[in-house]
Amino acid sequence: MDYTERLRELAGRCGIGASYRGWDDVEHSVSDATLRAILEARGIAATDEDDVARSLDDLDTAPWRRMLPPVLVTIAGTTARVEVHVPHGDPLSVHLVTETGVRVELEQLGVWVDPREVDGTLVGRATFEIPADIPAGWHTVTAASDPGNGEVTTSQCPLAVTPERSTANDAITDRQRYGLLAQLYSLRSNRSWGVGDYADLADTASIAGRIHGFDYLLVNPLHAGRPNPPVEASPYLPSTRRFFDPMYIRVEDIEETAYLSPEKYAKVRRSASEFTKANKRIRRIDRDPSFRAKLGALERVHRVERSASRQAAFESFCEREGSGLEDFALWCALAEKHGPNSKVWRDSAAHPRTDHATAQRTKLADRIHFHMWLQWICDEQLSRAQRAALDSGMDIGVVHDLAVGVHRHGADAWTLGDALTSGVTVGAPPDNFNQQGQNWNQPPWNPDRLRELGYAPYRDMLRTVLRHAGGVRVDHILGLFRLWWIPEGATSAADGAYVTYDHEALIGILILEAERAGAVVVGEDLGVFEPLVQEYLGGRGLFGTSILWFENDEGTPIPPEDYRRLCLTSVTTHDLPPTAGYLRGEHIALRSRLGLLERDLDEETARDTAAREAVLDLARHRGLLADDASEQETIEALHRLVRLSPSVLIGVALVDAVGENRIQNQPGTDETQYENWKVPLADDKKKAVWVDDLVDHPRLVSLVEALRTRA
Repeated sequence: MDYTERLRELAGRCGIGASYRGWDDVEHSVSDATLRAILEARGIAATDEDDVARSLDDLDTAPWRRMLPPVLVTIAGTTARVEVHVPHGDPLSVHLVTETGVRVELEQLGVWVDPREVDGTLVGRATFEIPADIPAGWHTVTAASDPGNGEVTTSQCPLAVTPERSTANDAITDRQRYGLLAQLYSLRSNRSWGVGDYADLADTASIAGRIHGFDYLLVNPLHAGRPNPPVEASPYLPSTRRFFDPMYIRVEDIEETAYLSPEKYAKVRRSASEFTKANKRIRRIDRDPSFRAKLGALERVHRVERSASRQAAFESFCEREGSGLEDFALWCALAEKHGPNSKVWRDSAAHPRTDHATAQRTKLADRIHFHMWLQWICDEQLSRAQRAALDSGMDIGVVHDLAVGVHRHGADAWTLGDALTSGVTVGAPPDNFNQQGQNWNQPPWNPDRLRELGYAPYRDMLRTVLRHAGGVRVDHILGLFRLWWIPEGATSAADGAYVTYDHEALIGILILEAERAGAVVVGEDLGVFEPLVQEYLGGRGLFGTSILWFENDEGTPIPPEDYRRLCLTSVTTHDLPPTAGYLRGEHIALRSRLGLLERDLDEETARDTAAREAVLDLARHRGLLADDASEQETIEALHRLVRLSPSVLIGVALVDAVGENRIQNQPGTDETQYENWKVPLADDKKKAVWVDDLVDHPRLVSLVEALRTRA
């Protein structure tokens, strides 16, 4: 067997695909250089034949070198096995302790495996059974070996027992529910500081539920970006996925704001008044001036003495979030001093435990405290938004969006260390809508290290996102099965490979944490995927995602009655133009102007027009759309069309509800090419739409009425 064959064997053993089937249904081979680069990014030597041989041997031997595996993830109601390794013949006992303190002795099974010599010691393997009646939760397995020479050896590992299905999802399958899909930054009021905020979120949820009868409000990711301007516009390229963005704080809603001196309160109000005109602009959202002014006001409020109960609540929050919050706040304090490309991040502050970083914890204590306080305020205001949603009559409330990854030079990349993989980025291979592929410039989870850490970083992230959520939309949930890794320096996003993850563990932990929060889970499962993905998600009770324009079989629109039931179905998504723009073919014109088309413009336009007309014909045949229908009537007809699906959740993009036609994001572009994520909400008359306008906005009222009207 030559080097290439052995390299591909090693890649396969490590879950790295040596080939993949693309959107064109053609099998594509991955180059040796790509496989080698991805292996080495994971710390697996593959430079030459000797490296590959040693790495293959290490894969075989690694489990035998440890007493217990690093983590166990099982499903409640089913038995599971744990393999334990000790010197051959040594006595062994294994037990688990549940998170409530109950001890359970594990029974050894009669499974014989020949002992193996490892590093000069003959090692045996014993197999124990985890009973089916262990409740869902995070438990601890302990193995102990006492050979009688006074040297007792013990080992522990976490055990995550996950629910078989999402009961929160199952609980809402009794009827179809409707929700608004919105970009919070674009949704302003006369009380905003130029950018939508958490109070606007609460007000929008209240109006959507109380006035229009919606059951949920799905918003863009609210993860934190940089701690000071300039900030990244894309909510899908955050600094961290565990903590929230202080840019969205409503300063006036903080209790201590009322206790500012008259002079300082006047300064806050003057800062707010500077954005009166910005709230009315419809060309672009400018986050930096808003965030800069807001930070100045927040610093004043932070210095106000808190009451005893408020201080206790803040301290309780900090204790709950622990070292993760402290490390994040330290990164924020350092990032205020040093730009993302500063050499300090590579040298003296390469990670949170360097001598320099440790010393800065004392020197920057005030700033660290400030950033911890900001997260507490975010937590409070998000809690208020979810309460407002539920009080309005919503069944679900605010649904958060979990981005697929983080910025390479952000807080998570710094605080989580090798749990995220350097030397590679995440993206997507070429597809019909992005024919050059995509590079999202995000470091992926390292599947090996994540498992070694017992999935703790992943669990902690989920807990924070879910704390005040009625649900969570997992962007690119396919990434919990496999991700497209692109080596740094690759000439194209197409020069990557798929890397698989332990989806049973990742999905199981997602369900477990969502179950504890009582939250619904929606997976965005669009794009290139293997059939087992949707089957597996449905089997665990999770909802998928369907977009009207994508539901076709070899060019023929699928009847809505044949859509999936466990699904959130909508007419459009934030990566496409609002339906008004889509009907005009603006996505084709924009991609042509930006040089993103692989086919001739006329050919692309003809294909798109034919596909669009086929969907409109489907609506016409159902009696939902007249031949002479206006644009507004067409949009309403398409929403009535998706309502005919059995999908449990129906999503209505707020841009469709008010007549906006501009796309929020054009995948495959940067800010020099298009104003991604900076488009304020406006209607068909090019007038800014404020939160309060949603109470009786004519197009929104009409669309809601159309949804309630039976065909």
